[in-house]
Amino acid sequence: MGRTRVLVVEDDQIILDLITTRLDIAGYDTYFARDGFEGLKRLHELRPSALVLDLNMPRLDGFGLLRKMRQEGLNVPTMVLTARNQPDDVRQAITLGARDFLAKPFRDDQLLQRVGRLLRRAPSRPAKAPAPAEAPPPVPPPIDDGPQPFLL
Repeated sequence: MGRTRVLVVEDDQIILDLITTRLDIAGYDTYFARDGFEGLKRLHELRPSALVLDLNMPRLDGFGLLRKMRQEGLNVPTMVLTARNQPDDVRQAITLGARDFLAKPFRDDQLLQRVGRLLRRAPSRPAKAPAPAEAPPPVPPPIDDGPQPFLL
């Protein structure tokens, strides 16, 4: 059985090396891209199990990549890892399909724990709506017999 593929899309070489090294040591098969366009190409080629995505990148940023993924039906569990940790950025990333958001700087254990959690979650494909069940019979309202006695 092969190792789990994780794609890291990050333009900062030092951060990229840190993330890919930590994930490699933890047993993941890591790949990388340096901007959103390259990341989109690698997503199609590799079909990774998870994506770690920076927001601030040249050419196509992380938000743009999330939009393209949604348009193309690429449903890869994604964690945004960025120095941009304003509430609006978090909200936008989650709205566009990211499942997690981790602010830089981060600890190694945080990164590994969050990637592991990302991979354990069920795919975010829309679930089939359950068949409508027969409605249970209505429960009659309780009868009010007045105040309950107070026991010591």
